Amino acid sequence: MEAPITVDRLRFLIYSFKEKLWVKPLGFCLLSIMVVFVAKIADSTSLAEHIPEIKPESVETLLSIMASSMMVIATFSAGTMVNAYASASQSSTPRSLSLIISDDVSQNALSVFIGAFIYSAVALTAISHTFYEKAGIFILFGLTCLTFAVVILTFIRWVDSVARLGRVESTLLKVEKATERAIKNRVSTPCLGAVPHSNVKEQGTYAIYSQEVGYVQMIDIAKLQNWAESNNSFVNVVILPGEFVTPERPLAYLKSKTEAPEIVSAFSISEARSFEADPRFGLIVLAEIASRALSPSVNDHGTAINALGSITRLILLWRDKSELVDGTDDSPEKKHHSQRTHEEDSNYKYDRVSVPALNVNDLFDDAYTSIARDGAANIEVALRIQKSLNSIKACFKACDDTFVEAASLLAKQSYERSMLALDYEEDKKRLNKVFNKE
Repeated sequence: MEAPITVDRLRFLIYSFKEKLWVKPLGFCLLSIMVVFVAKIADSTSLAEHIPEIKPESVETLLSIMASSMMVIATFSAGTMVNAYASASQSSTPRSLSLIISDDVSQNALSVFIGAFIYSAVALTAISHTFYEKAGIFILFGLTCLTFAVVILTFIRWVDSVARLGRVESTLLKVEKATERAIKNRVSTPCLGAVPHSNVKEQGTYAIYSQEVGYVQMIDIAKLQNWAESNNSFVNVVILPGEFVTPERPLAYLKSKTEAPEIVSAFSISEARSFEADPRFGLIVLAEIASRALSPSVNDHGTAINALGSITRLILLWRDKSELVDGTDDSPEKKHHSQRTHEEDSNYKYDRVSVPALNVNDLFDDAYTSIARDGAANIEVALRIQKSLNSIKACFKACDDTFVEAASLLAKQSYERSMLALDYEEDKKRLNKVFNKE
């Protein structure tokens, strides 16, 4: 019995379709063709007795204007979007391109323009062959006026959006929002809803491998749970979304040797990482944007400071976490939980699957290390890093020592990098003052 589609998998599939630029235009094209033929239904009703007569020539004129202008506008909008994609890759990072492509405003605008062109072309052909009678022509006239209104409103909204599409500030905001969704999803479903590794007494001896090489984009935990229940087994997943998989690296462990292609198929592996199920990827992209801004050719420390603001807000979201984000594998908590049995884990949503928790040191390394390295000689960035980490230490001081320790380690490393790179003594004194602030 195949496992049902979970909310996580459905969200991942929707996100994957949003990244494909052809999906919405195709849907609008099919909808526009359907609307043209729906107008014919009015001819089979008594509506013609209650409506004024509309001359077919007037509708043809409107449709001709729309058909001749929509393709030009659609071509112009597609060219503008391509230029914005190129600008985003050059000014921020190529890893943000998927978010720019999935921009709803741009996709909706392109879809409306192409759909309006298809609608006008099909409707013009139908009305020129006297396909409609009085009621059908009236409905078609109303639909054409409505289409004009939608096109105008969409164009106005799109012009307002395209001015910011591909800009660094807009890209930063999109990356932050995408990462925020990923973190909140992970916080609401700790360890993807499975049993934490710290609760599992035995890892298993039989490893499951994949022949694919790439990044894990999503793990279908429901499918693994379904397989484990059917085979009275337990699946110990040892890899998380965002990690790189090779044929010699295990995906999961079982207690006994079993042919289980269903387990391998539960791991969605691709050439690139995805924002949707990988909180670390968003932090990496933000750090890349900041590092590029700090390059000598750009020299834009303001963008790096904005990126640090985004990173601070995202890290603080983990205050509401309900999972332990482990910093080491031999923590006292893990030693304590390792004595628990499988029966004690029955309160988890997927009680026959275990998943490792995120490593908090990796989170901080992804977010801060490259910025600390590239901004070591920039006093403004160095100070902002210390202030960001000080805020995180203060906010987590009463709830999670793991975050405090990781923030302290990164603060020390960033401080040492900057002290080596800075030449002006007053800058060193300012940095030393902030670093030693309790």
